[in-house]
Amino acid sequence: MLTRPFGQTGLASTLLGFGGFHLLEIDLETSTRLLNTYLDSGGNYIETAANYGNGESERKIGQAISHRRQEYMLVSKIADRDRDGFLRTLDRSLENLQTDHLDVVLMHGVATRAELDQILGPGGAIEGFLTAREAGKADHVGLSMHGRPDVLIEALKQYPFEAVMTTINYYDRFNFPAIEDELLPLAAEKGCAVILMKPLADGLLWQSAPEAFQYAFSRPVSVVVTGINTDAMLRDDLTFANDYVPPTDEALEQLYHDAPELGNYVCRQCGLCLPCPEQINLPLIFLMEGHYDRQMRDGIIRNASDFALRDRLRFWFGNDRQAREDYAALTVKADRCTDCGLCNERCPYGIDVMRKLKIADYKLAGRSIY
Repeated sequence: MLTRPFGQTGLASTLLGFGGFHLLEIDLETSTRLLNTYLDSGGNYIETAANYGNGESERKIGQAISHRRQEYMLVSKIADRDRDGFLRTLDRSLENLQTDHLDVVLMHGVATRAELDQILGPGGAIEGFLTAREAGKADHVGLSMHGRPDVLIEALKQYPFEAVMTTINYYDRFNFPAIEDELLPLAAEKGCAVILMKPLADGLLWQSAPEAFQYAFSRPVSVVVTGINTDAMLRDDLTFANDYVPPTDEALEQLYHDAPELGNYVCRQCGLCLPCPEQINLPLIFLMEGHYDRQMRDGIIRNASDFALRDRLRFWFGNDRQAREDYAALTVKADRCTDCGLCNERCPYGIDVMRKLKIADYKLAGRSIY
């Protein structure tokens, strides 16, 4: 399998990484078979977290493949923000994983500047990592975050983190464009590895898996990590990785145009709808809608399972409150629209922009009806 440099750590990770969350859904026997098959197939990146099932995922990995420890990079995530809590959790993780060290430890789900300040401040988790590194228990440090990349960007400016884990897929590209436009170039500048998670957008893109993985593999990242819980899923994911051929720019643009999950509702942030006679910044409002609920509640009638999946995922990243605050600060909001129709005529993706504005305003302004 293709490998890529893991930032400037001196490590090399395989293109496809094995994520440990979905090991919670299967028994130890199945977990053991899948993990060993992944390693037998050339994979070398195993990742989990201390709080996945209160250590259950780690314990399954430890029992399944600890005897092959020299064959893979081992990464786990710790949510403690203080030094002592970090060290206690790390010791428990090492015991669960049946190893004496992690290749990479990630500060798990750092969502706010306050959390980042605590991690980097006196008595913070970064002191715990430095202590652990001196003791040979953890070699490299990074952090993870879902959705908006603001905290990850700030973190890379403040501290020489060696890895960042972030959401990247062809759906959320248009909800959180700053990930690819700002975070990835900054990580490259800093020599920081990028761990891509959620290539299927938490399962939303399951019916377009070949296209989703091709897109994910084409990004400038070190590894694409995905959860695996069946033999068929592992077989498919390995095939996607082994058969990967970089897509052309034309093929990517065609994907953005034709992807059924984007359809004629998700704004592609092309800006061709502008200028608006009423000075409404249409792409900015739709970006805020993306932050609010990933543009998933679109008023389109679907079958019950599709609706349930979208309804479960729309607030997955918890950015809705900030999106409403950002919208409240706008001088010109969506309700300024006079239905002139110019934006509809200009949109190359067939979006009914006027209708979408009403839905976005309903969400972001907290209206009771649209």
